[in-house]
Amino acid sequence: MERSPLGAHRVRGRRGRIRRGAATAVLATVALTATGLVSSAQAADINVAKNAGFESGLANWTCTNGSGATVSSPVHGGTAALKATPAGQDTARCSQTVAVKPNSTYTLSSWVQGGYAYLGASGTGTTDVSTWSPGSSNWTQLNTSFKTGANTTSVEIYTHGWYGQSAYLVDDVSVNGPDGGGGSDPDPTVPSAPAGLAVGATTTTSVSLSWNAVSGATGYTVYRDGQKATTATGSSATVTGLSADTAYQFTVTATNAAGESVKSAAVSARTAKEGGGNPNPGTSVPKHAVTGYWQNFNNGATVQKLSDVPANYDIIAVSFADATTTPGGVTFNLDTAGLNGYTVDQFKADIKAKQAAGKNVIISVGGEKGTVSVNSDTSANNFANSLYSLIQEYGFNGVDIDLENGLNSTYMTKALRSLSQKAGSGLVITMAPQTIDMQSTGGEYFKTALNIKDILTVVNMQYYNSGAMLGCDGKVYSQGSVDFLTALACIQLEGGLAPSQVGLGVPASTSAAGGGYVSPSVVNAALDCLASGTNCGSFKPAKTYPDIRGAMTWSTAWDAKSGNAWSNAVGPHVHGLP
Repeated sequence: MERSPLGAHRVRGRRGRIRRGAATAVLATVALTATGLVSSAQAADINVAKNAGFESGLANWTCTNGSGATVSSPVHGGTAALKATPAGQDTARCSQTVAVKPNSTYTLSSWVQGGYAYLGASGTGTTDVSTWSPGSSNWTQLNTSFKTGANTTSVEIYTHGWYGQSAYLVDDVSVNGPDGGGGSDPDPTVPSAPAGLAVGATTTTSVSLSWNAVSGATGYTVYRDGQKATTATGSSATVTGLSADTAYQFTVTATNAAGESVKSAAVSARTAKEGGGNPNPGTSVPKHAVTGYWQNFNNGATVQKLSDVPANYDIIAVSFADATTTPGGVTFNLDTAGLNGYTVDQFKADIKAKQAAGKNVIISVGGEKGTVSVNSDTSANNFANSLYSLIQEYGFNGVDIDLENGLNSTYMTKALRSLSQKAGSGLVITMAPQTIDMQSTGGEYFKTALNIKDILTVVNMQYYNSGAMLGCDGKVYSQGSVDFLTALACIQLEGGLAPSQVGLGVPASTSAAGGGYVSPSVVNAALDCLASGTNCGSFKPAKTYPDIRGAMTWSTAWDAKSGNAWSNAVGPHVHGLP
């Protein structure tokens, strides 16, 4: 939604393991030399494979046809493993060439999981070897050995799957024997301190934390007020056994075989109060609801206070939150000057008054100019935490997602679920995607909606500023018609959303959008068509959806500019649906 005139919604390497037994062997050799039993020290066997635990991605390894990739879970050791996927005539063969010593014996081993997995060595100069596993749901070790020829200085080691079988996993490869001149991976070094420590959901007795993964770390230790609280193998943990309504300070360290890092920057968190303390008033949304966007700026429409918004609106989306310099973080700045001196205290009082009248007041994030990027665990945490702070400060009932500049379904899902855990079951979550965003269940908006279906209130897609689009019957429909509304709504209804999660988003007047305005009578006809199969155009859905949620408009200010013609006509009709 736009803040400018014509305020339309859219036109607004694991390092090598410590060599077990190496120190003992060296000390024994030194002792024997001191007694004259040997004339010189013999070098201990080493693992001549490089990046043997895939901690450095696929460095030193080559996989056929791009069949291999590293994953962070499941792993046998460290923080990474190889996952390779056979396809067609490709067995997903991954290999590397290692330096070996002639006339020497090497033990070859690896840990495998998943589909068929083979391990072998070729070019040994004697007898090439291989071994395999028919597949396992748990990590299984493969072992074999080979001897090099008199002139062999390098050997190819490899792993692969099998035709038509599922992906396989490999970790902790070892080619143990004399150093052939290439050496081994260096011993691990103490990892760096974790960054991005953030607070997640809190209860009366627990605090959830997350942080950025650290390269080379095999575990993490969480400290509460300087004392060890818990450990974790991944980049998140929940500290339990806390007291209600109490502030705590947390830090985290990264660990591996070489030792423990220094502590991260500290974060503070307060547990919830006994008996609640949830700032969300939890006003319920009616079965059939009308949503209106309230403008926190003056773009030529009627300047309103929240108290001016008519009673026909059940959900009032305050437009908009502002992005901060923190990735994913948002805040809200009331435009007191643009709203004729409307103060923050008046605004907060009006929110409470609307809620006392059974209305929901939510904060909208986005609009045409509202670029907020939620594309990582850190930014997802920041998004959820900052929105929760706004809910605590202003008493908002929930959030509206109106990001028109891109959305990542993975991290937006995490953010909204985190916010839901903080705010409780009464949280209202609405979305206002553009038409193109809901044409397919593969779109990021559609995926997000389906991912949070259990906590989602309604998707009010913008049926305007979009030209012609496909309906659920595969036909093309032009905006501004009853068929456009019903045939596009059908995609969402048949794509997995509940009828109660689908609303029709339309402009309140011709001035509110660049195109796609329909009269209130057309909106009401589309609702009748979807709810009861009456008043349809050329498109008639195969079945009816009596629980269709209702309608949305941009904006209450443009509606007021037209004498509230839209809400006066659509509001009673929505509330009168079956």
